[in-house]
Amino acid sequence: QVQLVESGGGLVQAGGSLRLSCAASGRTFSRNAMGWFRQVPGKEREFVAAISWTGVSIYGPDPVKDRFTISRDNAKNTVSLQMNSLKPEDTAVYSCAARRDNGLFRGAGNYDYWGQGTQVTVSS
Repeated sequence: QVQLVESGGGLVQAGGSLRLSCAASGRTFSRNAMGWFRQVPGKEREFVAAISWTGVSIYGPDPVKDRFTISRDNAKNTVSLQMNSLKPEDTAVYSCAARRDNGLFRGAGNYDYWGQGTQVTVSS
């Protein structure tokens, strides 16, 4: 079993930055891909970014790609999401997810483990 715990969410002013972190524990698959998703209640979960074991990354829509950066620290079993130039429309619950292998995918169904999520609220 793999447990994922997110941290770093909170309230931030538009134009500001936040850095989210996800710590993995338990029976992890070390050489696997990890990603970030976000979701607003009543709306479909949206892919944000994913990163492979070797650091290859993919992103969601261009506005996200230009402002967000995903990274990982394999030695610490963590993945982070640096979010800059935040906008009110970025407000959502951000969840960390992990695959059992190293393939990069944008679909939520391709991920095997999920964290509880952390709330990000961007004020105008």
